[in-house]
Amino acid sequence: MRKILIVSIFFVAVFIIISVNFKIIQETEKPSTKPAEYREIADNIKKGETLFDIFKRYELDLRDLFQLREASADIHKLRDLYPGQPYKIVIDSNNQVNSFTYWIDDDNILNINRTDSGFNAEKIPVDYERRIIHIGGLIKDNLISSMGEGEENLLLSLELSDIFAWDIDFTSDLRKDDVFKIVVEGFYLQGEFKKYGVILSAEFINNGETYCAYRFEYDGKADYYDAEGKSLRKAFLKAPLNFRRISSGFTRKRFHPILKIYRPHLGVDYAASSGTPVSTVCDGTVLFAGYKGANGNLVIIRHPNGYRTSYGHLSKIKKGIRRGVRVDQGQIIGYVGSTGLSTGPHLDYRMQVNNRFINPFTLKVPRGKTIPKNVMIAFNNFKDTMDIQLASIKPPTFVLAQKL
Repeated sequence: MRKILIVSIFFVAVFIIISVNFKIIQETEKPSTKPAEYREIADNIKKGETLFDIFKRYELDLRDLFQLREASADIHKLRDLYPGQPYKIVIDSNNQVNSFTYWIDDDNILNINRTDSGFNAEKIPVDYERRIIHIGGLIKDNLISSMGEGEENLLLSLELSDIFAWDIDFTSDLRKDDVFKIVVEGFYLQGEFKKYGVILSAEFINNGETYCAYRFEYDGKADYYDAEGKSLRKAFLKAPLNFRRISSGFTRKRFHPILKIYRPHLGVDYAASSGTPVSTVCDGTVLFAGYKGANGNLVIIRHPNGYRTSYGHLSKIKKGIRRGVRVDQGQIIGYVGSTGLSTGPHLDYRMQVNNRFINPFTLKVPRGKTIPKNVMIAFNNFKDTMDIQLASIKPPTFVLAQKL
């Protein structure tokens, strides 16, 4: 009996020793839970730079580059990288790429992550915070300089001029202390302003006359309307150029700077830099496109109801603009130049109705379509909301943002 007890104790002891040693071995063989170390490479794409250049500079594994390209091929080709766009590469302690992030544009990010089966790419929309911004100002010189500095303000001024392009010629109609008010979307990222969205409503007081615009959508299409629900679009734009000074107006008697004689000038001269795009003011058909004596490179367009416009002294006529071609309002037909009998770069713009020259500035054209009666209640509700916001703007007012 005693012998059996001693043997039992011996086996228990051996079992305990083996168990302890096995546990020690297990703990020794466990993988380390210490987190991997990563480093980041973050910069903006330089002019002419490729992802291959970036990989070579930082001595990254080119095999990762090929895999990144393959993973993103159906989403965004990595050869299409544009100067100024930010990117970020996350690298692990083995100098392998863990992730690659690239801002495709203001609204989308390319994100590529390493997984167990390789790289996975996706396009992620930028999660902006949308706010309503109130902007107001007085015209001191021109619209662009009065709006403030920066590319976003430049784009905003161009959009505002496009909205009122049927009513206001921003080259000739502006007066000092004209007033503009704008209610516009603003997009923010981490509390920082990034860009403007669409203009929701605007008011422009030009030479004592007030013009209003309201962006309203129905039947899936958005447009700008006046206070009565009539589209701001008309058959004719007010001018074929934006933000340029007028060097000579419509007159029956003008002293010609080259011929040194007085003769009619039955159009409007727009002084502008050579190469400035020239747009047709109305839908129509090209009657003539070519070189014509003192007019230099000339485009003549026939419009409905007996109207005709001409655009002279062009540096060149846009490719595809030729006799018989249909053109749309706002379409570029050529570029400002100084061909023919001319003292410098400018556009000689003329208008006829039933073969009689008229002053383009005096042309009165009715508005386009009107909002249907069945949606006028919704339009008026939106208009009333916008009117309250426009009335609250006291120029000059810049960067007043209201969170939604």
